[in-house]
This record gives sequence, structure tokens and C-alpha cells, in this order.
Amino acid sequence: MPSPHLDIHDIPAEVREGLLLLQRRLEIPRAFSAEVEAEAARAAELPPSGHADLTDVEFVTIDPPTSTDLDQVVQIERDGDGYLVRYAISDVAHFVRPGTALEAETHRRGQTLYAPGARVPLHPSVLAEGAASLLADGRPRPAMVWEHRLDRDGHPREVSLTRGMVLSRAKLNYEGVQRDVDAGTAHPSVALLPEVGRLRREIEIARGGVSLDLPEQEIEAHSGGWTLEFRSLVPVENHNAQISLLTGFAAADIMLRGRVGIVRTLPPAEEWSLEKLRRSVRALGVDWPRGMDYPEFVRSLSPDDPRELAALTRGTMLFRGAGYVAFDGELPAGNLEHSALAAPYAHTTAPLRRLVDRYVLEVCHALLNDLEVPEWARAGLPALPDEMADSGRTARAYENGVLDLAEALVLKDQVGRIFTGVVTDVHPKTGIGTVQVPDPAVELRVAAERAEVGSEIRVRIDAVDVPAGKVALSRP
Repeated sequence: MPSPHLDIHDIPAEVREGLLLLQRRLEIPRAFSAEVEAEAARAAELPPSGHADLTDVEFVTIDPPTSTDLDQVVQIERDGDGYLVRYAISDVAHFVRPGTALEAETHRRGQTLYAPGARVPLHPSVLAEGAASLLADGRPRPAMVWEHRLDRDGHPREVSLTRGMVLSRAKLNYEGVQRDVDAGTAHPSVALLPEVGRLRREIEIARGGVSLDLPEQEIEAHSGGWTLEFRSLVPVENHNAQISLLTGFAAADIMLRGRVGIVRTLPPAEEWSLEKLRRSVRALGVDWPRGMDYPEFVRSLSPDDPRELAALTRGTMLFRGAGYVAFDGELPAGNLEHSALAAPYAHTTAPLRRLVDRYVLEVCHALLNDLEVPEWARAGLPALPDEMADSGRTARAYENGVLDLAEALVLKDQVGRIFTGVVTDVHPKTGIGTVQVPDPAVELRVAAERAEVGSEIRVRIDAVDVPAGKVALSRP
């Protein structure tokens, strides 16, 4: 969901009221204390400390056009018959020091919550959109610089992580980079991104990893209103994601070998749940050959086909139960892998927006450079799984609540109108179905039969309450 730089006061009054109610209900802090703001302002002025000068590397960012909290910069070049991928991540630990009110506040928040004009950041803006954000404003900034040396097939040969001062040369966006790639005029720093991304994707397929190619429901905000659309990712986004995944795999491997750290986990799907999904897909009239495994089946589906879109949506049932596992010493028993990625994985590339990444970066830096893991990092590990789980629940509730507000806003003048949409799922206990309507891009809830999943139905808008984010529907 994009977060254009609008103040909450620029948002339509009904939505502003709804956002304030939502933030109050979820007990979301809207402002930082004066003490935290003051500490952040002082931290923004801290000079480099042990950071090598890497400003000669032509790093660039690839983010949505409106983003200002920029965690990563990238640069890729050939390395013999392979590749050198440099991925620099904001060195947030340089600014957020242990024992400060600023550090305590990041633990209270856990992660940034996103909404157009009503983003609730993990860090004060003087850091998140200033000193710690890797902006292309001619100012070097401290970063944790990963260097991945890959062979000709995209497999890692060597990895390093150092502290360095980096300089972002350009703020690129996904659609713009895709246009340049298609035209053969990509920025030199990312000209090899599609090549490396495809190789890494092939490795993912061979490993048995899978991702669901579901359209993303996004809010586009402008002064005076919001609009909604379903947007499919452009290829460059998937290529860029492969660089982030490469880094997350490296971080997990380093920490597991060092026996200290925290990994992101997802339990493997049990056979009964796969069989349940097979029956559900078969009921939709979508063919899933017996000899085809789940990842291959998912890759064969198109979200443009209503029945296959419903099958993709049903596939989310296998992606439940994600969490974090922390360890220091002996590795805990049980699952330490992310089953959808088919490998151990760690969150490490977004420390401006996610608390756990700051810890992963610090632990990996120590392990790779034969240093002692800082005491603050070790001491904070045991609490992180619960802290991230709590903030994750809040983030999901906030995002869903904001989408409800957006849908109510775009439908408030449509009372009495009948829309046609595809039933993508029906809750087995409540009998409430999810209906995806393409224009406007909304997902509505109405009573439906399980046999209707994958079919088109008509729904009528009976009433809309924008501040409450509620739309009442019926079947005409």
C-alpha cells in the first residue's frame, strides 16, 4: 500500500475521523514524546564511527516514487564470470543507542504502520526520512554494506558485511526502471538486475520455493480523496525482491552457523492441508495434475482468470503460522526454515521500518568480522519474537482497517448500485464470502455459498458508513 506524503489534515474529513477512531481502537501512538524527538535529533548529528569510505560506489535506490524512508541501496556489476551484488542497508544501530528513550520507543512500536497520509513510523522523521534514510540528496550516510559474490549461475560464492559511508546517486522507481530495462537504457548500477533476478528465481524454483502472484489492492491518495486499484507487480519488482531474499538467506545462514540470532519461520504445510487445498481447487474446476507439486501448480496459475484467481487466494491457507525463532547457544529443536521459501531466512533489509532487522544486521556484522556480538543485541533477542508478533498483529489490523475506510469512501456515492465481482473465498463457519470487484478495486463481504467460489455474482450496495469503514451489501 503506497503512502503518499500527505498530512492527515489533508485527508477527507470522514476518513480522517475513521483513521483517528482506528488508531484509538488499536492503541497506536500518533506522536513521539519530546524526549524521544530530542534524542533522535541529537542522534542525527552523530559523526561516522568506524565506517569505511564507500562513496565511490554508484549506489541507487528502487522504491515507490513517494517513499522517503529508504532502507536499501543497490549496485550490481560483473565479477569475472559471475556477479558482485552490493546491497547497502541503513545503519540504524549507529543512531539508535542502547539504554535510550529512543531505543525503548522502537521496542514499543515494533514496526512502521502504513496508511496514506497517516503513516505511523518506527523512528522519528529526522531519522526515518532524514539522517538514516538513504536519500539521493548528495549527502553520504552510514550503512551496513553486504557484498554478495555470485557464480555465473547466481549461487553465492562469498559474502561480507562491513560498515561504510555510502552515497545514493539516484532515486529510481519500479515502473521507471522497468521502462528503462525494456528500452535497453537501464541505469548502469541496475542494468544486471534482471539477469541476476532471473538466475535467483531459477534457484528458487529448483529449491522448491513459491510465492503467490496475487494482485495487490492499493490506495492512491491525492488531496481531497482516495482511489483504489488492483496492481500486478512489474518484473523489476520481483527481480529486486530476489536481492532482498538473497540477503535474508545469507543472514540466516550466518546466524545459524554462529548459533546466535533470530530467523523468520513458517511451518511446512501438512499433507492433510495440501489434500484439502487439492479438493478445494478441484471444486473450482481448476486442474491440478497429481504429478505436479504445489510450487509448480501455483506458478501455472494466472490471476487474470477468475477461477485461477480464486485458487491462488485459496493457496494462502498454506502460508499461515509465520513467526520468529531466536537463539543464543544451542539451536532450538523444531522448524527453523521458512517453508514458502524452502530455506532458512531472516529479516535484515528494512531496519528503518522493522525492529528485528537492526538486531540481525548487528549480529551478522559481528559474526562475519570475528567480533563479539554486542551485549545489547544478545540481551534483546529473547523478547523479539513476541515483540514482532504483537506489532505484526497491529500492522495487519491497521492495514485492513485503512482498506475498509478506503473502500467505504469510494463507495459512499454508490448506494443502490449493483456491481459484478468474483467470489474468491467463503469462510466455512460464517458463510461470508469475499467478492473481488475490478472497478472500483474493492473486496466486499457478502453471504455466499462455498460452491460459488470462482464464480461471478452480483451485489448491491445498501448502505455505507465511512468513519466506521463499513459497507452493507445484499444479493439482488
